[in-house]
This record gives sequence, C-alpha cells and structure tokens, in this order.
Amino acid sequence: MMDGATTLGINALFNICLSLLCIVFCWKILINIRFEEWMRIKKPIYTRLLIILLSIAVGHQLATFFIDYFGWSRLLSQIFL
Repeated sequence: MMDGATTLGINALFNICLSLLCIVFCWKILINIRFEEWMRIKKPIYTRLLIILLSIAVGHQLATFFIDYFGWSRLLSQIFL
C-alpha cells in the first residue's frame, strides 16, 4: 500500500499530464477554425494569441471535468463498504 505523500504525488502528476493533454487537444481543434475570417483582425499574431488563450481556458475546463469525474468514481467505491 502506498503512503499518503506518494498517492498525492501520483495524483498531482496525473492531473498535470491530463491538463496538458486536454490543452493540446483543444489547441489541435481550435487551430483548424479560421478566426481571421470571423474577426477581421489585421495582425495574425493576435489570432494566434486568441487561440492559445482559448485552448488553455477550454482545455483547463475539460481537464477539470475529467479530474472531478475520476475523483467521484473513486469515491463511489465507498458506498459499498
């Protein structure tokens, strides 16, 4: 059985990896949307910054959902004790 510090460390590593994967996933999706045509922005750097910020915000929300879901599913095992 693992002690509390090891469990916390593994959970932290899992959460970091999941967050980064969700941000990259959202980046891959948002990069295919043509924001330049919708927003009439003259400089493409602003469009890239918008995509980066949106991918971080949406990816974080997606990762938070999965982290909460995994936590809740682990707590379900406590019902049957």
